Amino acid sequence: MPPTAVRPTGGAPAQQPAGGPATASDAPPAAPVFPIQVPGPAAPPVSAPPVPVSAPPVAAPPAPIPASVSAPPVSAPPAYVPASVSAPPAPVPAPPVSAPPVSAPPVSAPPVYVPASVSAPPAPVSAPPVSAPPAYVPASVSAPPAPVSAPPVSAPPAYVPASVSAPPAEASAPPAPAAEEEPRPAAPVQVSAPPAQVSAPPAPAAPAEDEPREVRPADPEQTLAAIRWRLHPEKLREEAPDPEALRTVLDGLTTKLDSALDNRTRARLLSLRSVAARILGDLDDAVADARLALTYADATGELRRTALARARLAEVLRWRGEHAEADRLFVEANSSELPDRLRAALHEHAGRSCYDQGRLIEACLHFERALDLRQGEDAELNARTVVALDAVAERAAADGFGPKPRARETILGEQRHPVPTFDDEQQLWGYADAEGELVIEHRYAEVQPFREGLAWVRRPEASRWALVDTAGATRIEANNGYRAVGSFSEGLAWVSMDGNGRWMAVDPTNIVRIPPGYDDARPFRGGLAAVRQNGGWGAVDHNGQIVVPARYHGLTTALADGRYVDGFTEEGLAVVELAGRRGVVDRTGRVLVEPAYPALVVHPVAFLVRDESGRWGALDRRGEPLIARAHPGRAAVVAEIEQLLADTSPVL
Repeated sequence: MPPTAVRPTGGAPAQQPAGGPATASDAPPAAPVFPIQVPGPAAPPVSAPPVPVSAPPVAAPPAPIPASVSAPPVSAPPAYVPASVSAPPAPVPAPPVSAPPVSAPPVSAPPVYVPASVSAPPAPVSAPPVSAPPAYVPASVSAPPAPVSAPPVSAPPAYVPASVSAPPAEASAPPAPAAEEEPRPAAPVQVSAPPAQVSAPPAPAAPAEDEPREVRPADPEQTLAAIRWRLHPEKLREEAPDPEALRTVLDGLTTKLDSALDNRTRARLLSLRSVAARILGDLDDAVADARLALTYADATGELRRTALARARLAEVLRWRGEHAEADRLFVEANSSELPDRLRAALHEHAGRSCYDQGRLIEACLHFERALDLRQGEDAELNARTVVALDAVAERAAADGFGPKPRARETILGEQRHPVPTFDDEQQLWGYADAEGELVIEHRYAEVQPFREGLAWVRRPEASRWALVDTAGATRIEANNGYRAVGSFSEGLAWVSMDGNGRWMAVDPTNIVRIPPGYDDARPFRGGLAAVRQNGGWGAVDHNGQIVVPARYHGLTTALADGRYVDGFTEEGLAVVELAGRRGVVDRTGRVLVEPAYPALVVHPVAFLVRDESGRWGALDRRGEPLIARAHPGRAAVVAEIEQLLADTSPVL
């Protein structure tokens, strides 16, 4: 096995502006193969029409031969003959010559140049065949040779198109690595197959001293995305059909990584290299690469890139048997704001992790969710799911289905907060745990749900709110005078002394972090909170710094799955409204799309927009046109975006 290139270690992420544009050694008894590339259409074979041979048999011209012909035959130095020529045809036709028979062995002469792909079948002869005359014969040779029947002359084949003998070309645009590219307009498919060989006579060979033509190696990322993985039917792990080729891919990723300088590229290459190392069984190297990739991905602030890095790290940890951290990473990665195909892949791999642990009911729920997200349109996912469910059935028959499914909070290691419960007799609120046991007595006239381990409550005799923890202990007393309060989010909660305005943000110790002065405010999301001031909406950060000026008439973001969020998405995007027209700003306050559309929806990889005539189209993450506004509804636009996506099969 060839040595592996030295792997870079450590390193701090390069500084870069946030935001920006958004792809086991046991051999299985019958492991299915899931193709990634789709071969292009094969060209119809073209064959040259046979050429009829009408020339008479060719006999060698007479030459003087000595009276005694018992010497060995005379051999002339042969002319250049390609290695593949087995039976060259005779040269030009000549009239037959009569001569007395001789008993000498046949005379060998040099054949003429014949293309490698042309071979003429020999014709039956009545005497040992004699080829063309030798290049040099001594003057003393006087006896003429015996008459022979030469093989028929074969005419050169007609011109044949280049596609005759080549195999069908395969598309050279394999899926891009793991959902890390933006959708792009369709382009002509390039062909990666080598130039087809022809059966027609080739051009004369180039001189030996000519330089050979340079052959560029395949891009390792495309090669990795195009590999047809085998899925072990019992372990549910991918296996490489050609480990040596995969090691070449790993070395190629290392070479590309040496020249990568930005956080996005390093995050992508490191996480892909962890995939190759994991499948090759180098789990220590794989986990080191995956952890460093997640560091770089976090520095970009891009949701999809971070989700992919988390998922690839989780899969390495799953192979190492560290299921608690793997399950947590799968849950953290799976955001509803991601493309459905990536979310389906995350559920599928989370289900495999549950299968490893014997949590078969939970595994089946993940597999079902993956199928629901793709709506039966992913044939490869369907086939892999069949393999997985067969494995589940076999294990369940032997060991049962295992423990009941876990809640999200349990997987994340978070405390399951008490939930509000109402007592009809007392007409008061309290809190109960997940089993229904009362943990905080019914003594409040109003309560809010727990967020980040804290909840606002109001007693019947008080007009102000107090803050309590999950044990019922008071953290902020009611005498602080908060008539209106909002739940904690990212460590801060908005509160108002008069209940009508002058909102300010406090931390759990009641320290004011953002001074009062806002007419309205929304919970923090992604480090920013939407606020209204002097009639206009904008956004502030945790320190109260204005990031988006309060000049918009609205700041409510519509998502492609039908939900709405106040302010910013997890990816740091918000839909702003100005005079009935909608646009997009990012978490730095930069305007990506000017407010110019009656309707705008944030899609996981694009922006869906509607014009005044009611026609829908799409913009890319830079606000440039992606799909023309020519569709009557959003569904057709989403379907077209799916066709443009490069990350057709995320590599996890």
